[in-house]
Amino acid sequence: MRVLFAGTPDVAVPSLTELLRAGHHVAAVLTRQDAPVGRKKVLTPSPVAQEAARLGLETVKANRIDEDVVARLDALDLDAAAIVAYGGIVPVTALTIPRHGWINLHFSLLPAWRGAAPVQHALINGDDVTGASTFLLEEGLDTGPLFGTVTESVLTGDTSGALLERLSASGAVLLAQTLSAIEQGRAKAFPQEGQVSLAPKLSGEDGRIRWSDPALAVKRRISGVTPEPGAWTTLSGQRFKIGPVLLRPEVTDLPPGEASQRNGAVLVGTGSHAVELGVLQPSGRTVLAAADWFRGAQRKDVRFE
Repeated sequence: MRVLFAGTPDVAVPSLTELLRAGHHVAAVLTRQDAPVGRKKVLTPSPVAQEAARLGLETVKANRIDEDVVARLDALDLDAAAIVAYGGIVPVTALTIPRHGWINLHFSLLPAWRGAAPVQHALINGDDVTGASTFLLEEGLDTGPLFGTVTESVLTGDTSGALLERLSASGAVLLAQTLSAIEQGRAKAFPQEGQVSLAPKLSGEDGRIRWSDPALAVKRRISGVTPEPGAWTTLSGQRFKIGPVLLRPEVTDLPPGEASQRNGAVLVGTGSHAVELGVLQPSGRTVLAAADWFRGAQRKDVRFE
């Protein structure tokens, strides 16, 4: 099929390459405009824009699908549009341009976790299984009829970054298969059924660790916000980024937030039992192994706030 691909971050790149591998003709790529990256704020094309340039594909860069963008898309004579984490709203005027509509790849088992951060919310809430869905885009928030799903078990050590990487690969195959089924007239869309849950975009404050929460909730939150927006806590007013932790249910004598080094491991108390820190990063410094940082701090009284 003659397809528009719309996407922006790294997790969308496998879908673009899989569509081409499956034999679809990508008429153009729609992605967000170049954005400042890093401490020096260097203006950088999105990962999808970089891949499109490597592949020699026509690219439309826009943070908003306005009248000019609509006109450019209308001129492409599209059979379908495939969209994966583009990062902008598709207006009604654009929804009707492709003959078969816009096919969205969403990283959840809809109607669970509709919204911008489905994988993060799935981990924070302790889901054992998640997945990806393809559906027909409509005006509502991820409400359109489903074409297909693929499931993915949540592993003990998963972060949202690791889980998204796996889903971006399996989801890319699902998206290509969905478009092929539409092309061949085999695709059947069916209404979403089940409990609806919402997954709004996370803010920096969502990454703040509440040490008074039970240890499992602390672990889930840290895993869910890693790498973005990142888990953090404070010590004497200084901010620390915190990496994934291990549960230590046998240690129950540490108050919430209090850290202690025992047998080479740095343990922190929570509302139930301790967790073991892996790595942390003091503000403005490099990432350190927790044990190395604790020894260097030369303190016996460490209590995260």
